[in-house]
Formats: sequence, structure tokens, C-alpha cells
Amino acid sequence: MHLCHLFVNNSTMLRVGSSGACMACRNLVPTRTGVRFRIPLQKLHPLYRAIHHRYGNTSSQRPPHHTAARYFTSMSRLPMRPPKPHPGSGGRRYQQKRHFWVARLATRLLKLRYILLGSAVGGGYTAKKTYDEWKDMLPDFSEYNWVIPDFVWELSEQIDFDKLAKALPEMEEIAKLLPDFDKIGENFTFIKSLVSSETSGEPPLKATDASSAASQDDRQYKKSSDKEKIDQLQEDLLRTQLKYQRMLERLEKENKELRKVVLQKDDKGIHQRKVKKSLIDLYSEVLDILSDYDANYNTQDHLPRVVVVGDQSAGKTSVLEMIAQARIFPRGSGEMMTRSPVKVTLSEGPHHVALFKDSGREFDLTKEEDLAALRQEIELRMRKSVKEGQTVSCETISLSVKGPGIQRMVLVDLPGVISTVTTGMASDTKETIFSISKAYMQNPNAIILCIQDGSVDAERSIVTDMVSQMDPQGKRTIFVLTKVDLAEKNLASPSRIQQIVEGKLFPMKALGYFAVVTGKGSSGESIDSIKDYEEDFFQNSRLLRDGMLKAHQVTTKNLSLAVSDCFWKMVRESVEQQADVFKASRFNLETEWKNNYPRLRELDRNELYEKAKNEILDEVISLSQVTPQHWEAILQKKLWERVSTHVIENIYLPAAQTMDSGTFNTTVDIKLKQWTDKQLPHKALEVAWETLQEEFARFMAEYKGKDQDDIFDKLKEAVKDESIKRHKWNERAMDSLRVIQHNALEDRSITDKPQWDAAIQFMEQTLQSRLKDTEAVIKDMVGPDWKERWMNWKNRTPDQHVRNETKGELERLLKLHDEHTAYLANDEVTTVRKNLEGRSVEVDPVLIKDTWHQLYRRHFLQKALSHCNLCKRGFYYYQRHFVDSELECNDVVLFWRIQRMLVITANTLRQQLTNTEVRRLEKNVKEVLDDFGEDMEKKSQLITGRRVQLAEDLKKVREIQEKLEAFIEALHKEK
Repeated sequence: MHLCHLFVNNSTMLRVGSSGACMACRNLVPTRTGVRFRIPLQKLHPLYRAIHHRYGNTSSQRPPHHTAARYFTSMSRLPMRPPKPHPGSGGRRYQQKRHFWVARLATRLLKLRYILLGSAVGGGYTAKKTYDEWKDMLPDFSEYNWVIPDFVWELSEQIDFDKLAKALPEMEEIAKLLPDFDKIGENFTFIKSLVSSETSGEPPLKATDASSAASQDDRQYKKSSDKEKIDQLQEDLLRTQLKYQRMLERLEKENKELRKVVLQKDDKGIHQRKVKKSLIDLYSEVLDILSDYDANYNTQDHLPRVVVVGDQSAGKTSVLEMIAQARIFPRGSGEMMTRSPVKVTLSEGPHHVALFKDSGREFDLTKEEDLAALRQEIELRMRKSVKEGQTVSCETISLSVKGPGIQRMVLVDLPGVISTVTTGMASDTKETIFSISKAYMQNPNAIILCIQDGSVDAERSIVTDMVSQMDPQGKRTIFVLTKVDLAEKNLASPSRIQQIVEGKLFPMKALGYFAVVTGKGSSGESIDSIKDYEEDFFQNSRLLRDGMLKAHQVTTKNLSLAVSDCFWKMVRESVEQQADVFKASRFNLETEWKNNYPRLRELDRNELYEKAKNEILDEVISLSQVTPQHWEAILQKKLWERVSTHVIENIYLPAAQTMDSGTFNTTVDIKLKQWTDKQLPHKALEVAWETLQEEFARFMAEYKGKDQDDIFDKLKEAVKDESIKRHKWNERAMDSLRVIQHNALEDRSITDKPQWDAAIQFMEQTLQSRLKDTEAVIKDMVGPDWKERWMNWKNRTPDQHVRNETKGELERLLKLHDEHTAYLANDEVTTVRKNLEGRSVEVDPVLIKDTWHQLYRRHFLQKALSHCNLCKRGFYYYQRHFVDSELECNDVVLFWRIQRMLVITANTLRQQLTNTEVRRLEKNVKEVLDDFGEDMEKKSQLITGRRVQLAEDLKKVREIQEKLEAFIEALHKEK
């Protein structure tokens, strides 16, 4: 192991013996025993060249690492031994090197400056690096620049701090306010000795001893003087508390003014930069969304809020107004004013204003006009929320109040609890108020502000029992005793008030007990006057002077501070847990949507309504794209279906049966004039209106078949019905339509052969249709013929048998008298009856006449059709006005006049439809859609289904979760 190996394949390794020198070359190596040095070749070769150049080594007999070993030795701090001469050198070279020890020493000394310089540079670099690392560890405060606006520095330059320092109390004044601790110590020592002497148990002196009697008098005198000292001490203590209270109020007032100036400066910069919402505003938005969400979805809303409950007229609204520092609620003498829950969000702001969540109007609470308008608006909203037949409502009214010095919190003022339902109230008013109050109080994170009237007997309270049921341990209840000024005057034992505020009179427990005064009972009192009255009362009240009430238990100011602290403590403890609950709800709802509706978008009710609205408007617009030919064809067909019966039965048949051309035309003209004046225009407008409705419904049905969502069916049907119901046809068009129809019917001039042929075709179709209907009626009268009886196994009824026999007799009569009139004579009826009786058929004369009417109608229509065929070649006679011609075609002219009237009427109605009525219907549809869009209850009835409800819940839960996360983030930043 005493060999020196040199590996030149990857690196150079020196193997050192136990003596510290290379066994091959006898040179010292600066290392410990058994340690290997690995030096890369790329660094070793330049090192060889540097050493050879410095020491002039030209010997080729030494190993390559010999000079390197010597160079390493020169940098070692180990003790050096003189090297032995190499064998064969004769010691000459060793002696030559000993003369260079001075140069080597100088070289080492010169190297010290480089070491010091390098240490200084390295130390400076290390210090700079350490500073940079420490600086990087600090958080980035650039995101919080908005907390301190730019104008604050300008404001600090404007504030006269010398003047502000002079305004503060001097140390001497503060020293004067401090009590005399020496005197207090003496008094307490005296009291201690007095108590110890009384409780020492010494036996009283006998009355017979004169000296003992004298000492007893001295002791009594001493006791009376001690009592006076104790009273004096209590008065001094109360006076000191009042001085402190005045000084704190003065400082708070100055602080309030300064904060108001700062907030006003900040308010001016709102339009220049985006201001983030306050913490309480974010929280209030979450509660607003939850109030809407709870109405539609059975969720457990456990977010904290302050619930104000109390008996009716207990003063809970007045307490809330004192906390809000404004008379914002309507009031009445003994009657119920709070008819629905009112959520009031209190926050600090530069101006004392109030606004509703769904309105942009701000009410300036420093102006009496705005205060009156705000009270009236709250009362109107309450009455509007109450449904017909009810007294109270569970619908929440959301109100925000901002102002300097207002404590941040969310309060809910509930209707006062009543014990008896009076006249004018709904029968279930008492139960409804109880259910509303319990719904808010059963929230485990709600803070219950229990208001008790101090001016009435405590045993008459109803709300205390209800509160003790909801919060039996009193972990979230704050008890407030109102009207303490009246209680002090009326109660014979003031200690009863002490028992109430100490929680010893009621079975309920509470976090804290407070006594307040909310004015003298006048509705015109201002908040400032009430505060002054409350302060003066407690300063002079023996309740506070005698120690029955503690200073921190009185005034609404202390109450608001305590409620605000309790509210925010509850918020910080519970809000993250509630956020996790809604996060889990969101996951469950999203999973249900993915499983049931994987290919559909999550559209809530409002988005679905907008989609349906666009589809309906597209369908209405399609009405304007209907061609005029289509409108006229439909109108002409429907109008003839409506009036054809009247034309045939009341005009054509009576005139045609006269058998006289002149009489025929006269009868037709008279009847047409009467028809046009009374019935025809109304019938035409009815047909046009029905046609518009049918076309509208047809377009909606066509759109329904084009892959439309069936979830809109109820909505479309309701919109269609309501639009048609609201649409009123323009009645002024009736007069002009009557004139147009009258002129069309008066025209008898057929100008060409095509018109004549069209009239004959129209007449022939009409007569054939009537003949077919008449034959069907006759068939029903006489029953099946012999073929049907044999083939279908049918039989005639006795009445059908009689009618069939009567039909045979009447047909024989028509064959004998082909030109018979439309009516049977009495002797003809008798003849037919006797003939039937001869065949043992009893028949009634009415039946004979009824059967004759149908048979003659068929006979007449058959003759009219044959005459119509003859008139096909009668246009030449008509055009030449051959009056004496045997071929008279007046009935063809009549049908031409009717046909022309139908064409002209259809054209007129089509113009009115396309130019006026379609647009008016489109306007009505838009109005109906707008009305439905504003009515949430209507939309909930028309757009239903699990898919809609699931999308609604998803939207609400996402919104609630996002708002809660934003609130939690802001809450952590405020911490």
C-alpha cells in the first residue's frame, strides 16, 4: 500500500503512505493517511505546465506528478519536512533550492492580500445575497394600496397636528380625572376592618354596664359615619365614570367627524377608481340570494344574522332605529305596523343614506322629507307583500342603511308577537307570526335580540318563553329591557329591574342583559334628542347610582357595540362551515344534471323564458310572410262556409220558388240588401279574426314539430290565448266593408264567358253539396234500404217504417205534379194520410209535412242542377239581353254576384290583416311576453319540470358559493 499509482484514463489519483510522502518520488503530499485526491486531467495538464515554467523543472527522470505534489505542498498548512535528495543527484540540486526559502516566504506573504481581498468581496456578496433573500421573504403589499388612498397623504398635510394636539386634554386634566388612589385605599382598608369586626363573632356588651353602653353608642355613631363614607365613595366613583364617559364621547365625536371627512374624500374618488364592496355588503348579498333561494328550495340556511323579536309595541323597532341612528320605520299607536320581515344591513359610509336592494334611489336620512318618503315606501312594500285575506307576510324586505359611526351588522325586524287576534286581522295571524319568528330563530347561528317592555309586568311577556324554547342555554340570546324610565317610575321595588337584567326573574338565559331608553314616546322625537334624554336619564337614575345597573349594561350605544361584536364572532365561527355545505350541494346538483341531461345546457327559468320568447316572436313574424293568395283563398273558403246556409235557405230557395223572373230578381235584391246591412259585415270580420287565430296556431304547431323543446308548450299556449283575448278587431273597418259588399252585390254585369262559366261551376258545386246533404237527411229518416238490410243485417225502426211509407206516397204526388209548389195544401195532406191508413199506417200530419219538405228540396235541387247544365250555353242570350228567351239564367247571375262579393270581401279582409291586424297581434304578443316576463309567479307556473328546477338550484348554489368565497377571502384579509 506504499505505492504511488497514476491512472490517466479518467483522472489522476495519488496513493499516499502513512508517512505523508509519496513512496515513489519521496515528495511530501499535503493530505492525511489513506486519502485519495482525484484531479481531472483537463485541469492537471495545465497545472503541470505552470509548475514547470515557474521552477524550471526539465528533468525527465521524475514522474509527471512530482512537481504537482510539490505545488500542493506549498499551499498546505501542515508542518513541512526538508525533502531528501534524489538518489543519484549528489545533493547538489537540494542545496540549490534551500537558497530560495526567502523568495517563497515573500510569495506567501504577498498571497495574504489576495486572500483578504477575496474574503472582503465574498463577504460583501454573501451579505447582499442574504439581504435579497430576506427581502423576498416579505409579502407583497402592493395589492393593499387601495386601503390607503392617495388623498390620505394630501389630507395629512392639510391637518394641523399642533391644533389637534392642543384639542386633546392635557396630562394635568387627565390626572384630575383620575381618582385619589390613596384615599380609595384608606376607604377599602376601613371597610375591610369594619366587615372583619362585624363578622368576628364577639359577644355584645351588656346593657347594664354604663361604659359598655357608651361604647355601643360610639359604635353606632361610627357605623353611621362609615355608611356616609361608603355613600360618598360610591358617588365619587359614579362621578369619575361619568367624567370618563363624557371625555370618551367627546373624543368619539371628534373621531367621527374626522372619519366622515376621510370617507367623503374617498367617496369623491369612486368614479376615478374601482372601489371594492365592503365586507358587510358582500355578506348582505349572500343573505339576499338565500332569502330567494329558500322560498323555492328546501335548504338549511344557517348563516348568522341578528333576529329582533319581541311582543307587539315592546319597542323593538325603536331599538333598531337607535342602532341605525334614523327614524326609518312607520309607526302607529298600539296597532301592528311591522307586517313582514325587514332585513336591515348596517354599514359605515360617508353619508347617512338608505336604499332598497331592488331600487337605485337613495334616501337622505338627514332630511325629514326623505325620511317620510322612506317610511311610506316601507309601509307600501309591506302592504303589497301581504296577500289578500292575510295580515302578515313572510316575504322579506331588504334595506341597507349607511352612515358614519354605524356598527356593521345585519338585523331582521320581525312582526311583534301577539296574544290575541283582534278585529280586522286574519284568524291565523297569531300562528303565522309564531311560525315566522320560529323559522328565523331556529337557525343555530342566528343571534336573538329579545326585546322586553320594561313598563309592563314581566309575567305578561310571551316572547321570553318562545326564545327560551329556541335557545334554552342562552348561547346566542341578548336580552334588552326597554322603557326603563317608565319602569323606574311605575315599579315600587326597583330591585325587580335588577333581577331582570341579572337574569334571575325570567327562566330564559342570555349572553348579556341591557337596559335602554328609546325616547319619551313621541313620534316626532329625533335620534339626537332621544340619545340626550337617554344619557341624562342614566346619569341621574338611582338604578345606576345604587349599583343595580352596571355602566356597560345601559344605553343603546353599548348595546349596538355588543351586538356587533357578537354578530361578527358568530360569522367568523360559522361561515366557512356553511360554505362547505353549499359546496357539497353544488357537487350533488351538478352530478344529477350530468347523469340526467348530459347534452343540454344548464338554462334557468329566465334563460328558458328568453329562448321561448324569441321562438314565439319568430312565429308571429312568420305571419307577415304569408302570401296574399293564401290569405284570400282561406278567407274566401271560410266566408262561404259561414254564409252559404243563409244564402241557400233564405235567399235563393225562396226567390227561386216564385217561378217568375221579375219576382225572383226583386226578392233577391231585397234579401241581399237586408243581409248586407245587418249580418254580412259582422260575419266577414268574425271569419277574418278566426282565420288569423288559426294561422297563428298553425305556425306555432309547425314550429313545435321542428325539434322544439316541449318544455315551452304551456307557455306558448298561454301566450296565444292571452294575445287573442287582448286583441280587438278594428271596428271602424266594418262601415267601409259594408259599402264594398253592397256595391259588389249590386253589380249584375258579367263581362266575359270565363266569369259565366265560373259562376255556373260555383252554382253547380253548391247545389250538388246541398243535394248530397239532403239525400243524407232523407236516408236517416227512412232508414236502410233493402240492400243494406240484407247485406248488413239492419232493420228499420217503426218511425223509419212510417216515414218510408210516407215518402212513397209523397214521391207519387211529385210525379203527378212536377211543377208543384213548396208547400202542401191541407186536402193533399189529408189524401196522403187516408192512403196510408188504408195500408194500416198511422201517420201524423206534422210528419207528412216534414217529410215533404225534404223531398221537395231534393226535387227542387235536382231540377236546379239540370237547369244549371242548360245555362252553360246561355251566356249568349244573357249578353244580348233576350228577355223573351225561354232560357232564363237569373240564378246564375245571383251566384256570380255572391261569388264576386266573396272575392272582393276576401281581398279587403286580407289587406286589413296584413296591413293592420297582424302588426297589432304582434304588438299584443310582445306585450303579453313582457308582462309574463315581469311576473315570476306566472313564469313558475308556465315553465315547470325537474330540469328547470335543477338548473335554477344550480345557478343559485353557484352564486351563493361564489359570494361566500369572496366574503371569506375579504374576511381573512380584514383579520
